[in-house]
This record gives sequence, structure tokens and C-alpha cells, in this order.
Amino acid sequence: MENGSFNYCNLPPWVIASRHFNDHPKSLEIQGVKEANRFLFEKLAAIPSQEERALVFNDFMSVKFQLHNWQDQDTAIARKSIKNSYLRFLRGWMMDSNSIEGAVLKRWVESRMGIAPTFHRNRISGIHSEAYFDYSVDVMKGSARTNAINSQLDLLYEYCQFELPRKYPESVTIPLFRGTYDATEHEVLEQVGKREQIVRLNNLVSLTSDEERAWEFGSTVWEVRVPLCKIFFYNDLLPGSIMKGEGEYLAIGGDYRVRHVLCTL
Repeated sequence: MENGSFNYCNLPPWVIASRHFNDHPKSLEIQGVKEANRFLFEKLAAIPSQEERALVFNDFMSVKFQLHNWQDQDTAIARKSIKNSYLRFLRGWMMDSNSIEGAVLKRWVESRMGIAPTFHRNRISGIHSEAYFDYSVDVMKGSARTNAINSQLDLLYEYCQFELPRKYPESVTIPLFRGTYDATEHEVLEQVGKREQIVRLNNLVSLTSDEERAWEFGSTVWEVRVPLCKIFFYNDLLPGSIMKGEGEYLAIGGDYRVRHVLCTL
């Protein structure tokens, strides 16, 4: 599926989605987010503890988007829209990436990065396909459930990008693993070697830093080197466990070089 020509980043969609970007990544920023929330990031930079920074971020999100005041709203719809914060959508993704919550996260990637989804319940061949229409319906259902969800996700991504260089100070990419039961659902763009391929991953994908855990998700496991700038969220970014297990990551997709991992069991 072709990517769009418009996004809210400092680089165009075709660059962000390309294999060349993944081999030689550059920093990504969503336009205006850090500038509009300069006070938050200046405060975070002065805090040495990751745990304390996470609490400050949660408090900032709660105040900025009135997440703590959902019970004070006059109507049930208003209460529900504020209660269903970015945390609800992350949990929904963890339960099922093809859920309504998953569609909203994929649309965020599509609108901010310009990378269209290739799968949501079914393979999406283009924006005029029935599968894309069904995906868009899920997006509308999910977006109606919350308040300013894209702005919440903008801040979540930028906070993740703030923390990652502190977690991996010597790296611009990290090895992650993806397990799948049906490798054929991914479009193979090039066979590089006996165990290496260029594969087009969905615009948002789940991976893990634990190779053994990846085997729990499929009979085929790929090792993928993911740029830090394309990591949207990871398990220990925020207090408490949102994801199912340790080492879980959400990464922005595109064309990746993958290496087929041999089972040693």
C-alpha cells in the first residue's frame, strides 16, 4: 500500500517508511509538540529518576487533558470520553491489535507519520478498498470514545523519545523480535539472503526484546533492528504494567530488513 504525501513530521512519509531510513535513522519530531509543551520537557530534564519522571508525565497528562475530572462531567458521554484516555487505547491494543483501539493507534501513525496501515482484520490493499473502509469505521468509533486522543498520543510519543536515549545511551537502533504464525501475511519486497528479507510491516507493530518470548506468538520469529526514533511505546515507560509482559515494544512500521531466527529448542 502506498504511503501518503503528507504528515506532521520533520521528514516525509516515504523516507520514514523506507529500509534506508531504518539502516541510517535520523531523529523524528512531531511538529510543534515539544515546543507547545516546553515546560514539561524542561522539568523532566531536571529530574534524575526515571520513575519520578514517569509520575510527572502522568500528572501532566492528567491535568492537561482533564483525565482526573471525568467523574465531574455532566453527561455519561462526556464522562466516558475523558475517562477513555491514551492508557485505555494502549490496553486495547495489547488485547487485540485489530480492535477499535488498535485502529485508532494505527490512524495516529497514518496521520502523524504518513504511513498507511497494511492490515486491520484483513489485508489493506489501498485507501479505496473495503478493508480500508472497515478500518476507518473502527477509527471513527474509537475516536468518538475519547477526548483529543491524537494530541495525547503525540505527547506520549515525544515522551518516549525523551526517555529512549537515556535507556539506550550508546545506540540509535536496537534488536527486537517478532513472532508470527503466518509470515505470508507480510509483503516480502526482496530476498536479501538465505535468512534475510526486506519485509513491509504494518504501520504499527508489536515486538519484544526477549527472543524466547517471541516464540510464544508464532512459529516464525524475525529479528529486526528498530531505530529508537520509530519506537512509539515500551513496557516500562510508565508506572505499572500496561503490556502483557516485560520487553514489549510498539514500533512504527514500514520496510524492514528482517532475519529469520532459527529455533534452537
